[in-house]
Amino acid sequence: MPPLVLRTPASGGDFGRLRAEFALPESFGPAVLAEAETAVLDPLASAGGREDATDLPFVTIDPPGSKDLDQAMVIERLGSGFRVQYAIADLAAFVPPGGALDHEARRRGQTLYLPDGNVPLHPPVLSEGAASLLPGETRPAVLWTIDVDEGGEILATRVRRALVRSTEQLDYEGVQSSLDAGRPHPSVAALPELGRLRRALAVQRGAVELQLPEQEISGDIDGGWILARRPRTVVDAWNAEISLLTGMAAARIMIDAGIGVLRTLPSPEPDAVEWLRRSAAATGLAWPVELTVSEFLSTLDPGQPASMALYADTTRLLRGAGYTAFAGELPAVTTHAGIGGAYAHVTAPIRRLVDRFGTEVCLAVTAGREVPDWVREALSEVPAQMSASDSLAARVERACIDQVEAWVLAEHVGHEFTAVVLRAEETRAEILVENPPVMAKCSGEKFPEGERIAVRLTEVDVEQRKVSFERV
Repeated sequence: MPPLVLRTPASGGDFGRLRAEFALPESFGPAVLAEAETAVLDPLASAGGREDATDLPFVTIDPPGSKDLDQAMVIERLGSGFRVQYAIADLAAFVPPGGALDHEARRRGQTLYLPDGNVPLHPPVLSEGAASLLPGETRPAVLWTIDVDEGGEILATRVRRALVRSTEQLDYEGVQSSLDAGRPHPSVAALPELGRLRRALAVQRGAVELQLPEQEISGDIDGGWILARRPRTVVDAWNAEISLLTGMAAARIMIDAGIGVLRTLPSPEPDAVEWLRRSAAATGLAWPVELTVSEFLSTLDPGQPASMALYADTTRLLRGAGYTAFAGELPAVTTHAGIGGAYAHVTAPIRRLVDRFGTEVCLAVTAGREVPDWVREALSEVPAQMSASDSLAARVERACIDQVEAWVLAEHVGHEFTAVVLRAEETRAEILVENPPVMAKCSGEKFPEGERIAVRLTEVDVEQRKVSFERV
């Protein structure tokens, strides 16, 4: 069965009510826009003191059509290892501390992505223009140079402000196709080898990767919405490893200096791991006693129902993520259990607030300077600002998916579907309908966790964004 499609003329398809429900801002105030326009023309954004790195053939890898481009890379072999040149958009060059832009960015926290358009952290004149690493444009950036040995471990890190120019905007599927054809872009030809090394290290560190199917909403040519599974490519994973590499290098700089803001997640309790082992056994998965959580998860086939169920259960081990700021004494928790090490957000400042402050810490520390007062003062407030923003972003994303699920299924009440049982209780279960990909509750009895079952759609409430199923 092809993906089910909602066509807007017949069913509405307007996210305006959802935007109003969450009180999402429709625009920026005059003072913010005026400051952004001034910042675009500010010669300090591209003035002296920056290294000229415009000769490096940077490329970006993002979803097709993206305009808010935070990162550009060049990966090259260096002896038996690698050199990663990673350029990150320099938002501090455009956002004066304490100004209208700064205050608005702190209020928003991050860019929110909705199917009919985003709610940006910064005005588009910056986020999609002067600050974005668009191809063919010279841009101020923070340039990370990270040397890596033949095993994928960090040897040396250098951070400074620079001018860069992206030569091409690539997308995940295009990079994958070029690699499959044996004609990769020279700037990312070494990405597969380094990506594999870093992923192997992640398993050794105990990083927990959950390959649950991701839902993706896209528009169709008739103005409707399509709900489908987001396609996965290994390029997605390799690209993410470069960002993680940089975030881990940043965390090491902060910890060594005794100041910064980390992304943290406590390690799971031993009882929780034992519970997960029992869950694996219940779904028929043989978990050798000598394998860690990370090692065992890396052996699973993401397309198998039992694997999906265990991934869903593993999310219970990854609770309590947050941001931890410090200046002086190190916090009790400095690591992120999902990553298997210390980690900081510094690679997405166009769309995430905390990255701007983390980057400034790293720039100051590596240059032997004092961390600016405006950064120190912000560190105590950023964790709460990001926590509130993360909560809102999660609720908005879930509401958008729930809404499209209801729209897509509205005319299919009574129809039967195939679903995977992710979590089972006595009289209900959490299921993943396979086509269209819908996460929902299902009523019934004796649900076989980690197996496929037939379900019937019993109710759709478009206004409440709710769908209900029962086991057949």
